[in-house]
Amino acid sequence: MSTNKRIKAKAEQAQGKLKESTGRAIGNEEMTAKGHTEKSKGDLREAKEKAKGGARKVKDAFKP
Repeated sequence: MSTNKRIKAKAEQAQGKLKESTGRAIGNEEMTAKGHTEKSKGDLREAKEKAKGGARKVKDAFKP
């Protein structure tokens, strides 16, 4: 996983978690939902990059 994409995924996760927590604390359901969505997008971005890294390892394992 490239460093920039990894940082972006972690930042998105942290920002989403903060929004979600803030929304819950102030009772704002819309902010809570947006935060949850943003955190999920970060999780998906991280999973995608991990899968790409795993595919590269498999590909490299079969090189002659």
